[in-house]
Amino acid sequence: MFFRNLFKKHKTVILEQQAAEQQAALSSDLNQNLQVLRSVYTDCSDVLFRPFLIGGEIDATLIYIEGMSNVEELESKVLFPLMQETTGITRTFNELMKKKLSVANVKEAKTITDCIEHISIGNPVMLIEGGNLGFALGLAKWEKRSVEEPTAEAVIRGPRDGFTETLGVNTSLIRRKLKSPQLKIKSMKVGRYTQTEVVFAYIEGIADKTLIEEVSARLQRIEIDGILESGYIEEMIEDNPFSPFPQVLNTERPDVVVSNLLEGRVAILVDGTPFAMVVPITIYSLLQSSEDYYQRFMVGTAVRWLRYLFLVVSLMLPSLYVAALTYHQEMVPTKLLLSMASSREQVPFPALVEALIMEITFEALREAGTRLPKQVGAAVSIVGALVIGQAAVQAGIVSAPMVMVVAITGIASFTIPRYTAGMAIRMLRFPMMILAGTLGFLGVMLGCLIILIHLCSLRSFGIPYLSPMAPMKGRDLKDVLIRAPWWMMKTRPHLTGSYNKYRQAPAQGPSLIQGDDIEEKR
Repeated sequence: MFFRNLFKKHKTVILEQQAAEQQAALSSDLNQNLQVLRSVYTDCSDVLFRPFLIGGEIDATLIYIEGMSNVEELESKVLFPLMQETTGITRTFNELMKKKLSVANVKEAKTITDCIEHISIGNPVMLIEGGNLGFALGLAKWEKRSVEEPTAEAVIRGPRDGFTETLGVNTSLIRRKLKSPQLKIKSMKVGRYTQTEVVFAYIEGIADKTLIEEVSARLQRIEIDGILESGYIEEMIEDNPFSPFPQVLNTERPDVVVSNLLEGRVAILVDGTPFAMVVPITIYSLLQSSEDYYQRFMVGTAVRWLRYLFLVVSLMLPSLYVAALTYHQEMVPTKLLLSMASSREQVPFPALVEALIMEITFEALREAGTRLPKQVGAAVSIVGALVIGQAAVQAGIVSAPMVMVVAITGIASFTIPRYTAGMAIRMLRFPMMILAGTLGFLGVMLGCLIILIHLCSLRSFGIPYLSPMAPMKGRDLKDVLIRAPWWMMKTRPHLTGSYNKYRQAPAQGPSLIQGDDIEEKR
């Protein structure tokens, strides 16, 4: 035990010394700086140290990571002009940077930590003998995916661009649609080892200051080894982590992010993932598609009500079927009841077990279709459902009406635009069926009340989850129960605090002048 404690103390002292060395300012002695950096990058074969002479007289070294820096531009814009310099001694280092380097983005690195941060993101760092400053050159370059339409949020009418895994590309897609300098994007590093860049964006003058401060505070308090995807952050900033309902909106579409920013919300983007997060949200945000606002308002309203209907079907249809067959046969019409009874003659299981078997099988087929390669995934899920369903009916394991109920339920779940919301409904479907199989319609009512009470108590960054229905805000209902015409949506939704109320000038509606009046004016 004594030697173990001694070893821990010795290791702690070494780590503290290394941290102190990294925080220290750069020395004018090039060899000393290189010694510290070489000790930091011990056993890192992809970190390259390229020594050279400026004008054949001054020692300098370039440090960069192989595969993350543009070597061609490094040679043509940095090495070649500096090695050909003939008056290197008479010029200061800043003059050299201004007059000899044709690199657009050059930043000063004053400490070893600054150098490490720039090297880690692909920017080569140049250290010069006699100078206590390093120069980070904006020559990062790595392989990245091109901008494509998000497959999970495809639309018939609307923009086709989507976010990628590169944070700079994602922020540029937002900036391309929002050209106002009021769009603010603040950056921070999260993750002790990954040092993942996380940014949150908002529109100054529209987003409430308390909301911006709350988002910043929740992000800054995260201390973790690494952030590999936005899901890490989502679980750490949501209000109720034990709720099945998502309290953060995930999207790959820049137009969805911009539309939410214009309503006073805040977007969070993480380097390395195409999924942006939007806060705060309500349950109605998860049931709206971007295409609702690109089609005519009557079509958008009809499709929205169709989603509301199939949301209820997806959650409650199996439960109602089980409750009716188990406890409330008198509520089923006689001919339909006789038809169901004849189809269930050979089925050895009660309706609850039958429903659970089919639902679990359907979920397994859906998961298999998702994980299999794209070329065979859809075929396996469709053929598997047909073959297994038909075989189960013929074998007398399940009845034909149950297969229809499960199929309609599965189709209904696909109408929910947001995958995370669909997952919540799929999870709640099973306890609802168990309650229906044990207590009948009373169990269904009990389950609905529990879900409703939970939704009423849920918050997303302090915003009620059922807003604007509970609490009631009549002005905001024009974008919930219906999709009002754009010329009627004069005000933004009131999320929290003071806000910029109006988003368009008055009298934006179409002219009511009749055709005869137009002819008279002509």
